[in-house]
Amino acid sequence: MSHYTELRRELETLTTEAFRPELAEIDRMPTLEIARTMNGEDATVPAAVAGQLPVIAAAIDGIAARMARGGRLIYAGAGTAGRLGVLDASECPPTFNTTPGREVVGLIAGGPSAMITSIEGAEDSKELAAADLDELGLTAADSVVGISASGRTPYAVGAVEHARAAGALTVGLSCNADSPLAAAADHGIEVVVGPELVAGSTRLKSGTAQKLVLNMLSTITMIRLGKTYGNLMVDVRASNEKLRARSRRIVALATGAGDAAIEDALTATDGEVKHAILTLLATVDAPTAARLLAESGGHLRQALEAARGQKAQKTS
Repeated sequence: MSHYTELRRELETLTTEAFRPELAEIDRMPTLEIARTMNGEDATVPAAVAGQLPVIAAAIDGIAARMARGGRLIYAGAGTAGRLGVLDASECPPTFNTTPGREVVGLIAGGPSAMITSIEGAEDSKELAAADLDELGLTAADSVVGISASGRTPYAVGAVEHARAAGALTVGLSCNADSPLAAAADHGIEVVVGPELVAGSTRLKSGTAQKLVLNMLSTITMIRLGKTYGNLMVDVRASNEKLRARSRRIVALATGAGDAAIEDALTATDGEVKHAILTLLATVDAPTAARLLAESGGHLRQALEAARGQKAQKTS
């Protein structure tokens, strides 16, 4: 049996690759009907994700615990899966004030150029994944999330195997049941969304499912790390006019303070939203706010409780 025959038979067993005879003439349907069909398909994805929430939550708790000790969250995938990981990683610095390329990192088989040019052959190498992780200086403090719709992509599986051997926490995110990727990981997340509208096009439902899970992994991890105050992005990085306006709105929502007080607080804290909120809510100066936040590991709610506790002690 040739390698390609074996691979073809393997693909035929995957739910994500299945052919749907009832859609064999979709190209003859009116455009609106195709859109309705596709929309109906997409509507099934959240329910599939819901079935994996306990596994997702356990993975998040493990990732957050390691990141609190200085570890990184590293995504690794090929093709669409890799691009989604890079996308999620790239959105963490402006949203949560993480250091670009140092706290949440996205690896894609074939390197950065694979984001815009298909380098699909790179997905076939476990060794390439290991080399990419070694280049990052992988340690046991890190968490590595392998992403692959099929759950069999060598690059993603190799990343997880290499990371687990190094003592890192590992997560395998796939869209097929009983996948090699999930089996290789500490936490196997298998969101089975079923066959795609266009057979094998896993940028559709599978891609949507992966995006939803990655949103959870990064966002809830950041909530656990104190990057939010309630549902406010208090660690937002004000790098443009929109974000500067959002910073002021966040301070207003958190404190109820007037515009002048908000401007004074942000000026005193060099634009740091979290620090500004603490100066207003706890009536402390900027250096005290910085100290309290450092002592609380950046958790605003804990810093606020500490400030109020210290004031109570002084008045008692």
